[in-house]
Amino acid sequence: MFKTLMKTMQAKKMLPQISDTERLALEAGTVWIDGEYFNGSPDFRRMLKEPYSPLPAEEQAFLDGPCTELCRMIDAYEVGQSRQIPPEVLQFLKDKGFMGMLIPKKYGGLEMSTQAISTAMAMVSPYSGVVSTLVVIPNSLGAAELIKHYGTQEQKDHYLPKLAKGEYIPCFGLTEPTAGSDAASIKAEGEVFKDGDGEIKIRLNFTKRYITLAPVANLISLACQIHDPDNLLGKGEAPGITVALLHKGMPGLSTGEHHQPIGEAFYNGPIYGKDVVVPAANIIGGPEYAGQGWRMLMEQLAGGRAVSLPAGAIGGMKSVAAVTGAYSMVRQQFGIPIGRMEGVEDKVARIAALTYMCEGARVYSTSAIDAGEQPPVISAVLKAYTTELSRQTITDGMDVFSGAGVMQGPNNILGPGYCGAPVGVTVEGANIMTRTLIIFGQGATRCHPYAQNVVNAVENDDVESFRTNLLGWFGQFFVTIGRTFVRSITRGWSAGSPVPGPTAKHYRKLGWAAARYAMLTNLAMFFIGGKLKAKGKLTGRYADALAWQYFAISALRRFEAEGRKSEDLPVVHYAVNIALAEIQKAFEGIYANFDAPVIGLYMRTVGSWLLRLNSLGRGPADTETTKVAMAIQQPGAQYERIVKGVYAPTDGSPGAGRLLAAWKLGFEAQPAINKIVAAQKAKKLERGTPEEMADAAATASVLSKDESELVKRSYAARLEAIEVDVFSAEEFFGVKGMNVAPGFEGNETEAPKLAASA
Repeated sequence: MFKTLMKTMQAKKMLPQISDTERLALEAGTVWIDGEYFNGSPDFRRMLKEPYSPLPAEEQAFLDGPCTELCRMIDAYEVGQSRQIPPEVLQFLKDKGFMGMLIPKKYGGLEMSTQAISTAMAMVSPYSGVVSTLVVIPNSLGAAELIKHYGTQEQKDHYLPKLAKGEYIPCFGLTEPTAGSDAASIKAEGEVFKDGDGEIKIRLNFTKRYITLAPVANLISLACQIHDPDNLLGKGEAPGITVALLHKGMPGLSTGEHHQPIGEAFYNGPIYGKDVVVPAANIIGGPEYAGQGWRMLMEQLAGGRAVSLPAGAIGGMKSVAAVTGAYSMVRQQFGIPIGRMEGVEDKVARIAALTYMCEGARVYSTSAIDAGEQPPVISAVLKAYTTELSRQTITDGMDVFSGAGVMQGPNNILGPGYCGAPVGVTVEGANIMTRTLIIFGQGATRCHPYAQNVVNAVENDDVESFRTNLLGWFGQFFVTIGRTFVRSITRGWSAGSPVPGPTAKHYRKLGWAAARYAMLTNLAMFFIGGKLKAKGKLTGRYADALAWQYFAISALRRFEAEGRKSEDLPVVHYAVNIALAEIQKAFEGIYANFDAPVIGLYMRTVGSWLLRLNSLGRGPADTETTKVAMAIQQPGAQYERIVKGVYAPTDGSPGAGRLLAAWKLGFEAQPAINKIVAAQKAKKLERGTPEEMADAAATASVLSKDESELVKRSYAARLEAIEVDVFSAEEFFGVKGMNVAPGFEGNETEAPKLAASA
């Protein structure tokens, strides 16, 4: 019976067809806590025991020292305008080891943990997009990482010390005009041949684009398709994707041109190659690694997607939180800080909660990588969703800043990040593709307890394995249906909680959500099967449900790791309630669009009605907002926890410096202001704003002279902090001596003499 069923499944292609490149992606990395959600009954106790690690003193010292000093050296506005990194900044990057953070110490690198590298990137990236590329690219997928893991000893001995010192500036040549998210379809071609001396070499022809650091790089890791018609490498005529090292100045290699990225114009450009000849020894790993490029990329991206782009995105979120809460209290309208208005307060609270939750996910995932995990599905979730949430967060911040966010100049804090937000969303796998193809497409097969085993058995004609795993799958399927039913009627209470107290309800609801998610995954694989690849709208909703379950547990894991601080509870509740509402939204979308006979009709009708009636979550209540917003609206330990790791000057320098200085001065002056208000209520002082009454308050002995001066200094600082930049015509147009826009010279008009009205 099972043999007949297996043959039927083969003939009708009932299971997803897996290509060789997809198989390599599926086999790369490890299944981490993501497997718990596909199983349907997550072991939250085990998940809370997963590492959530503080940084060692040595690595924290690097962040507090060289990282902070680097940011202090940078005039971010000037670098953004000129598009030039000052020589002293470039030398500092090299001298302090920023380009060798992942390189082992024996080769001259810093050999920092993944979490520390991520934290350094999170500090530098939002502060200067131009400078950050010289931190991010050398320490992410590229020459150093690939040579470290796959290089020959000779390659390690030569390249790693020079990469660590910044003598080699690397870039990674992958993307092409016809190969973006579908990187496996690259056309760059390398033909293997023997030269006149009998040495095996490769002749390369290629066109690459969107390559960060390409205009300034002197070492290129190039991904190409190798063809070996004479089988000189012993890997067949078409070994496949290979990564080779190219050096600037090689005949036929052309670099130096720039693309102009949106936002800050970091160094990015095309690479061209016409008959570029390199020895076969230039293949990373040597000739025996010909054709292993795709496997190498998938193995490193399995964990790597969780590092650089999420770091920049979450660093950006922390930067937005650091200044938006402050601005909402410094900026006043109608006699009150705008942060006390409910519409603004709602934006500020969302920024605070999402930042808290995403930082929890960053530390949770990088701690797992440092512990040996390489979770490709969770890495893809982090890349896609943190970059998107960062874009949403900075948009909320811009709404709060309003005109101060729109007018550009040295004092515009959020503008550059707002303009550059699409960069993170686009690169290293566009979010649309990551969400609709990778997360659920990879997760449903790889993370499911039985699916991949069944697929392998069908492909290998292994009837015994097919029988064992299919029966196991059926058993799990019916168990998840029963579990979902019980947890639905008990609204999660039957799921239990690993902890007592106010967060227990969240674990119960997440247990309920996981049961439904596992059930829906099984339904999709049984009733839609091989057609899932083409159902991007549906698989995107599955990705949403998985992502928000992960973010919710990350917020809870952070809360536990930081000692269950009671003041953080409102933020945790708010964050998890956002996540539960998003999971519910995803489930509703799945039910409403489940295109399968019979079961689909039930889900679209009765099932959808029951799902909405017994909702998992509807989002935070209005009553929760004020306490959450205040977490980043007032100085203190809670504010410092949420924005920890962001570079935020308070020395009165343009932009964030003067804003944060004014904000802290305002809170310092608040007790004196309260005395003025109390005196006015007691009729000891006339009506007027605190700054207007400061001198009178001192005269009436309501305030001391120092307190009076503090109130006036606070007001002056607040006025300065909300000012925007202005430019002369000469500065605006960049033309010396110009004093009016071209074409408008001499257009002064004479005012008419109008008769006074009676």
